[in-house]
Amino acid sequence: MSNKVRFSNFSINNILASHLSILDRARIRLLYYGLILSFFILFALFVADLYQHNIILNITTGLLLVASAALFKYLTYWPRWVVISHLILIAGTVMNISDLYLSIQNVDVVSAEVMIMIMLFSFYMLGQKAGLIYTLLNAMPMLTLLLLQNNNSYVIGLKPEKVDGSTAFMAILAGFILLIFICSHFYNAFIKTIKELKETSYKQNLLTTGYEEAIKKAQKSAEAKSEFLSTMSHEIRTPLNAVIGMSNLLLSGDPRPDQEENLEVMKFSAANLLSIVNNVLDFNKIESGKLVFENIKFNLPELMQNICGGQIIAAQEKGLLFKLDVDNTLSDKVLFGDPTRLTQIIFNLVSNAVKYTSEGNIWVKVSCLEKRNNNVTVNFSVKDTGIGIAQDRLDIIFEPFTQESSSTMKQYEGVGLGLAIVKRLLRLQGLEINVSSRPSFGSRFSFDMEFPVSAEKVTCMGNERRQLVIENNETLSSIRMLVVEDNPINILLMKKILFGWNIVPSIAENGERAIELVQYGNFDIILMDLQMPVMNGFDATVAIRKMPDPKKSGIPIIALTASALFDIRERVLDSGMNDYVSKPFKPNELFEKIQNLISNPSADLNLSIAG
Repeated sequence: MSNKVRFSNFSINNILASHLSILDRARIRLLYYGLILSFFILFALFVADLYQHNIILNITTGLLLVASAALFKYLTYWPRWVVISHLILIAGTVMNISDLYLSIQNVDVVSAEVMIMIMLFSFYMLGQKAGLIYTLLNAMPMLTLLLLQNNNSYVIGLKPEKVDGSTAFMAILAGFILLIFICSHFYNAFIKTIKELKETSYKQNLLTTGYEEAIKKAQKSAEAKSEFLSTMSHEIRTPLNAVIGMSNLLLSGDPRPDQEENLEVMKFSAANLLSIVNNVLDFNKIESGKLVFENIKFNLPELMQNICGGQIIAAQEKGLLFKLDVDNTLSDKVLFGDPTRLTQIIFNLVSNAVKYTSEGNIWVKVSCLEKRNNNVTVNFSVKDTGIGIAQDRLDIIFEPFTQESSSTMKQYEGVGLGLAIVKRLLRLQGLEINVSSRPSFGSRFSFDMEFPVSAEKVTCMGNERRQLVIENNETLSSIRMLVVEDNPINILLMKKILFGWNIVPSIAENGERAIELVQYGNFDIILMDLQMPVMNGFDATVAIRKMPDPKKSGIPIIALTASALFDIRERVLDSGMNDYVSKPFKPNELFEKIQNLISNPSADLNLSIAG
């Protein structure tokens, strides 16, 4: 359906979408012209019944006349031909049964014609199953009436209405016209479909031959690999979003100790899977040269606490002593850099230390080496007492999909991308990683990184932000929110999270429906999925931004998606969205972004892409 369709539309060209098959387009045409033809036929029968004072027939025909007009308007505004077909068949069935048992009280030619039309229409429009159902719904009452009449058992208080010869002739003629129209219309559609299938098959054979030859010449095609990884990422991240989100919700519901343990295991496993997916994608971005570093403010001690928090628990479960030491001179400083990429580097080093250490200690140390002008040079060091690495294997461990030895690969899980990503991320910033290790005595990984320093100071930034979220929880209760999402599991998850914030959202299953809801409703903010059927989130956002009403065109929009395409940042920016959150997302992160946009709708785009 075209986006230009208005309620006043009566043209069939505006409702025939180009993506529809020949058969579906034929179905819509049948409804369009059939409803017009039915309207005039019903009008003529209505006048004839009115003239003969056939009250029941007149009421039945009048209701069908109004229904045909209403369905025609529904079709020309929103061509849901399946729904309209069901409504027509239900109305025809009710009319046929009422005529059989109330008005005519007899099986005549007109009743037989109506049943045949319903049978053909239901099979052609809705398929075998629906065709059988509607055929039986009409045939069984007719056969039952014949049986009752044969036994002289059908007697009611209403007197049968008599139809004169001209009206009966008109009804029979109208029925034949509709039957001929249905049969000829679908015959042409089937012939065109068969021709199209033959042409498509021929073209497909040509394409297949060309594709097989192209495959042999495209061994170095990085674009195909990137698209594949992006698609797989989206398909994996989408269910992961539900798993991690539901785990968080269940954990926040005061579960029993045994349930809490099971939920923590499920959440930890999902996080591990997400980490593997992110590593594969990030490695692919690095190899393709499409990785972009951010330059945003962050507090280094707080970041280190967040990185090591989960690893400390993992180390304690193995009986290891984990020590995090951050230089006190960095505690009140706000640095500029890329906290996401720094997190990846430190996380991979620390998680490796925990993985390959069965007993002993793990030390993570952050030291300020030099303060010069508005810059600081920081040394990061991760040391363990694990299995260690042989000197002749130190270079191999940084190769992708490689571990220290074949025995290590069998004993320890992992895809061997962690250190490869660490080395490449540092090299892209002009840095090198230093390694010292002895088998059975442990390893030490370290590197130096320089950061610009902001003039502002840190004053418990993380705690204040969390407290702000809690204190202002009630401020979101009056927000009118539209969630545009096609995945039913993600819709359920979003509802549960939003209900916890006292928000009752409206739901749109695709971008086209979102545009309709925005046109006729009032919303304060929109959470927009990007990959959806019918219309994606990018096109829907562009359409909303073009609305003449400034209140509607200026609604804050947050992109919410599992997509990992390289150009996602630019596409979000170009479409006019205000912010971006990647699935699986942290509820607190989404909460803060909603608060920020509600209080400052004209805020500049502040993309936050995780993974």
